Amino acid sequence: MAVVSVNWRAVTSWVGIARLFAVLLSCISFSLVASTGDFAGPYGTWCMFSWCFCFAVTLLVLLLELLELHPKLPVSWDDLTAAFAMLAALLVFTSSVVFPSAFISSPCSGARCARQAAATAMSCLCFLAYALEVGLTRARPGDISSFLSTVPGLLKVFEAYVACLIFSLLDYYAHAGLQWCVAVYSICFIVTVLIILLTIGRCLSYMPCPLEKVLVAYNALALLMYLTAVIVWPLYSFNGRSRPNPCNSDCWWNKSLGVTFLTIFNFLAYLVDLVYSTRMVFIRAPS
Repeated sequence: MAVVSVNWRAVTSWVGIARLFAVLLSCISFSLVASTGDFAGPYGTWCMFSWCFCFAVTLLVLLLELLELHPKLPVSWDDLTAAFAMLAALLVFTSSVVFPSAFISSPCSGARCARQAAATAMSCLCFLAYALEVGLTRARPGDISSFLSTVPGLLKVFEAYVACLIFSLLDYYAHAGLQWCVAVYSICFIVTVLIILLTIGRCLSYMPCPLEKVLVAYNALALLMYLTAVIVWPLYSFNGRSRPNPCNSDCWWNKSLGVTFLTIFNFLAYLVDLVYSTRMVFIRAPS
């Protein structure tokens, strides 16, 4: 008869405590918002999905580690949990910004607004809990046993997430320059997600070429591609076109401006990724 062992360190270590707080705070966040009944529309749905998704997956991670079932999974557990912690931090951070911007009006008065403000505060604390987990599980310099817990690995998750935000703001574009930018976002997103999935699935070791140098080459290529997008996107999006008045959140100007800033963020992320990846490869080369 199989005996299930319990690993209490899964909930008593600093990482476990951070996860417990994340579960509690995300549960409070979506419960408070659900009690108001005011979360309709794409922004409200996004925030509720983010809190519920992070709550469910973090609870599952805690249970698997508590019952010591995670070694039976055919995945790299450290890479999976590191990638999820980074993704959850980004999801909750976005919700902490989007929800009050979309649903809390000024002046804030009444019981419903108080619950919305409390949900925002809990969401901010939840982000700090996930950020703490990312900091606690991040690989120390020289340790590359878990790629997604290194700075380049965490940046891969950030790059893929920012690309998803860019996709949410895109529309159909007839101009060839803007179509090139969409191709840049799509190609880099697909390759980055593929690297993440192959790392979690322990498949990168089967590649017949030196992985570290391939990643450096890809980061350099992605950086150059994003550099063209940084220049081309605002050039063709705003050239000869003034901001309409009025211009709400669905206005093409605001969306194009959002894509511009997100493109710059991802360009900087790929730049830092290239610097760290290059250091990892060439510092280890002499040994």
